[in-house]
Amino acid sequence: MNNFASKAGLIWNIADLLRGSWKQYEYQDVILPMVVLKRLDAILSPTKSKVIERFNQFQGKVNIDPILKSVSQVGFYNTSPYDFEKLLEDPGNIPQNLRHYINGFSDNVQEIFAKFDFEKQLSRLEGGNLLYLIIKELNKVDLHPDIVSNHEMGTIFENLIQRFNEQSNETAGEHYTPREVINLMVEILFMPDQEALQTPHVIKTVYDCACGTGGMLTVSKEHILDKINPKADIFLYGQELNPITYAVCKSDMLIKGDDADKIKGGERDHSKASTLSNDQFSSEHFDYCLTNPPFGVDWKKDKDAVEKESERGYSGRFGAGLPRISDGQFLFLQHLIAKMRPTSEGGSRIGIVFNGSPLFTGDAGSGESEIRRWILEHDWLEAIIALPDQLFYNTGIHTYLWFLTNRKDSKRQGKVQLVDARQYFEKMRKSLGNKRNLISDDNRQTIVDLYQQFGDADKVRVFETTDFAYRQIVVERPLRLNFQASPERLARLKEHKTFADNAPSKKKGEAGIKENQEWIKLREAICQVLGNLGDTFYKNRPQFLQVLSDQFKTAKLHLPANLVKIIWQELSERDETADICTDSHGNPEPDSDLRDSENVPWGQDVYQYFEKEVKPYVPDAWINETVRDHKDGKLGKVGYEIPFTRYFYHYEPPRPLEEIESDIEQVENELLELLKAL
Repeated sequence: MNNFASKAGLIWNIADLLRGSWKQYEYQDVILPMVVLKRLDAILSPTKSKVIERFNQFQGKVNIDPILKSVSQVGFYNTSPYDFEKLLEDPGNIPQNLRHYINGFSDNVQEIFAKFDFEKQLSRLEGGNLLYLIIKELNKVDLHPDIVSNHEMGTIFENLIQRFNEQSNETAGEHYTPREVINLMVEILFMPDQEALQTPHVIKTVYDCACGTGGMLTVSKEHILDKINPKADIFLYGQELNPITYAVCKSDMLIKGDDADKIKGGERDHSKASTLSNDQFSSEHFDYCLTNPPFGVDWKKDKDAVEKESERGYSGRFGAGLPRISDGQFLFLQHLIAKMRPTSEGGSRIGIVFNGSPLFTGDAGSGESEIRRWILEHDWLEAIIALPDQLFYNTGIHTYLWFLTNRKDSKRQGKVQLVDARQYFEKMRKSLGNKRNLISDDNRQTIVDLYQQFGDADKVRVFETTDFAYRQIVVERPLRLNFQASPERLARLKEHKTFADNAPSKKKGEAGIKENQEWIKLREAICQVLGNLGDTFYKNRPQFLQVLSDQFKTAKLHLPANLVKIIWQELSERDETADICTDSHGNPEPDSDLRDSENVPWGQDVYQYFEKEVKPYVPDAWINETVRDHKDGKLGKVGYEIPFTRYFYHYEPPRPLEEIESDIEQVENELLELLKAL
């Protein structure tokens, strides 16, 4: 009975009492708060009478909160006369008595139940004897600390969270990372620090800026205590946006004896709970940071706060740049980098789960490219591990583990390791939403071995940080136009916004009416002149402009330069056989539609590259000399991308034609046989 799995099973079975009245994904909204309540009830039982005695003694006289916490010896308390046993003694009044019991807790516990929105569930439970049955069955599960240690209770709670999340797999991915992914992530995160972590009573801090139900934090602590140093002092910090998952996380910390006050967020007001808008650990730095931020989720709600902070440059968290508004993953990474301890204080290590977008999204000079540049030029990126697809509950895409540190081992300095672990998985017997694959213990060990290998192999590549850099030059080609006053082009001119406006005058009254009438007459005269040009083709712009000028002069029409420009633009079309259009200095004008860019590999001379790779194919092209990097001022913008898939691509030749023909013939014969049978 003391086995945590059996206790978790008993509690899980209690959820069946909700069948029919609650949807399956709603079970956790009732059961998890009730389990928290039962555990807290058991923890407080030895000191309950003393707490009530002191409460009655000092109520209204002094601040009794620290006094009662001292008496309970666990950082929280309850002043209600009720407990689970007494609640069951009065079945007819159990809803109101349960409310009285919950309201008797200290503020830090009441906040948890408020974030659970448990009053909503309690209202649904009223009527009938369902609430009584749940409390009765739950009371049969002994969760007293003498029977179930904090570690065992944490394991039970984690087990329940995992089961409920798997059951509600359509939303689980929003706040739940599969445990095998966390185990892999944590093992690699702490691996380089094995020796340092073995120091007796070593003190380390772990932080998750999007902590969800707290899985990454608790697995991190368990890994250190169970596999590295049972005497280490590990302090967990987290911030979570969603109120309910915040409540689950804080409950888990409270149940395990961790400092639940180090979990922040959970406010209904997004701006107060969001890590990006409101960093609630603004002055803190941590030894280890890890998180699984939202994939491809926009940051519109945080836009004003993030942009304001980015204006502070590197004195804020987002000095390197801002990603596109549709995906905030890189904002979370910049936030974690801001949380690293300086190297003089021991430095930090970071692990983060990304989709493929941060590897390559954004051209040179874009926010994403500038963030990659900042990370790689500071030599913080240690390794990226590509994981199998279909690992997560609400997405089947490939994901990537990024590991960063400001204290790389000497052999890793100036280098980045890429590990292709996409093939190391096992198929699940039963899929859970989009999750059809899992990383087994053997798979995890193989991936860890690849990480430790740190040398080029079939599944491992090691690069210099500059191998991901390039210079993006802008290649221009000359504008070549032909001109003709054909009916189709004249119709296009007449539809132009400026030309089609019947009332362009800004004046009011008679003056405005007069100007509009004059414009309409001028427009009609222009169309008449252009109609007289016929279908003659002109392939030289100065020649065509001279013809226009002569015709308008003959018709005694005086046109402003901007109107003449609209006319020749609408009567023109691109023509590779036409003469090049030049500016007032005789230089070729660039054709914006033919403008292109070239990514010159890092270290190559831009001009040599252009002469070899571009000029032979487009002889009339030239480099736009005005496009230069904003940092070094050299020709071409510096960009960074990590084309992960390209580095591990293996060419597979198509099957021989004879084999394909044989398969087709076999299928045709089978179809003929089926037709004959019919």
